[in-house]
Amino acid sequence: MIEILIAVIGLLAGAGGTVAYNKQQGANGKIKADKEIAHAKSKASDIVLKAKDEAIEIDNERRKEWKRTENRLADRESNLDRKLDELDKRSEKLRKQEDETDELKNEIRAIRTKQQEKLEKIAALSKKDAAEKLMQMTERDIKQDMVGLINKLQNEASQDAEERAQTILVTAMERMSSEVTAERTVTALKLTDDEMKGRIIGKEGRNIQALQRATGVDIMVDDTPGMVVLSSFDPVRRQVARLTIEMLMKDGRIHPGRIEEVVTKAQKQIDKEIDRAGEDAAREVGVVGIPKEMLRLLGELKFRTSYGQNVLLHSTEMAHVAGMIATEIGANVRVAKIATLLHDVGKAVTHKIEGKHHHIGAELAKKYGMSEDIVHAIEAHHDDVEATTPEALVVRVADAASAARPGARNISAENFSERMRELENIAVSFDGIDKAYAISAGREVRVIVRPEKIDDLSGIKLARDIATKIESTMQYPGTIKVNVIRETRAIEFAK
Repeated sequence: MIEILIAVIGLLAGAGGTVAYNKQQGANGKIKADKEIAHAKSKASDIVLKAKDEAIEIDNERRKEWKRTENRLADRESNLDRKLDELDKRSEKLRKQEDETDELKNEIRAIRTKQQEKLEKIAALSKKDAAEKLMQMTERDIKQDMVGLINKLQNEASQDAEERAQTILVTAMERMSSEVTAERTVTALKLTDDEMKGRIIGKEGRNIQALQRATGVDIMVDDTPGMVVLSSFDPVRRQVARLTIEMLMKDGRIHPGRIEEVVTKAQKQIDKEIDRAGEDAAREVGVVGIPKEMLRLLGELKFRTSYGQNVLLHSTEMAHVAGMIATEIGANVRVAKIATLLHDVGKAVTHKIEGKHHHIGAELAKKYGMSEDIVHAIEAHHDDVEATTPEALVVRVADAASAARPGARNISAENFSERMRELENIAVSFDGIDKAYAISAGREVRVIVRPEKIDDLSGIKLARDIATKIESTMQYPGTIKVNVIRETRAIEFAK
């Protein structure tokens, strides 16, 4: 019992101690919290004071900046006021000067009027009469000078026109490069053997007679050995006969019935070739709107030659040259091209219609509804009709340029070949020459020398000597370039 009591008393004592300890700890925590709160309040107060100081400092800086800005604005305002005052003073000064100037002008006008009145009174002439007399005197004095000046300008214009014309022609000929070989239509056929000759003649000549009747061409097999010669004024018929005989010889069957069949076939083939040739020529030149009948006549010129020059090729070449010249001088390019392309169409029917080919061509062009400018240009491309339009003159120039170029026609070709041979002979007449070639239509002689006999310095002297001999022994238009070539070649063979 006593033990229990002692235990109870001990428990009570322990509980009382615990309560007392807790109370002591609570009092200590409160004190500590109060200290922390007081410290925080002190720190917050310091922060607020510091922020106030910074705000005051910023406000002071802003006030200073505003003050400086106000000062600058005040200075600018004062400067503007001063400048405005100066401008007002200048304006007032200018107004005074203008007034003075107006007064001076009025005085000058008054003085001039008085002087003019005095002069008119002294000369007994009005201003208008004096001006007319002065103009008459001036015209009389300078009339002779004006006549001389006009003559000088006319001469200069004539010289410039000639130089301009030469430049245009040279430019057109330089741009138009074509073959210089003459072309002929085929008028003879080679026979394979005598048996073929007999088959063409036929029994009692019936085959050759049938050929002549069907084609309208004279066929001669005995005049030239191994050849069949065709003779006709109509070049188209001659081509039909040529094609017929070629087809018969290739086929081998030759009798009157077969001949008529082949002639019909050959005619159709030649007709297609004629139509195609005319259309191709117009397309090549770049012109449209030519009547089909004129294109047909143009195509027939494929089988016509003039002094060995194919007339269709000649016309096509002329059209290109005429287009270039017309462009340079400002003429109608289309009229010039069409007129030059068709200028010789009369030659396609000269064996059927009497008259000169340029008159016939003009009548045909008029018949098929071509313009008057084209008709006139076709008719006036020879000298018996005066050329009255620029396009007609262009056709004349292009015709001369195409027909007269070296090698275009037989007569020119003979002279051209002779001149080429003479140039080469002059070059090879000197020692040390290996080969010589006349090129560029006789405008250049290219001489190849032997390098072991002619050195570089001797080559220069040789070129001068050849040029001197050409100048003294030949007659030629323009200039000829002598080009001496010396080269050394080392050749070895690997075996």
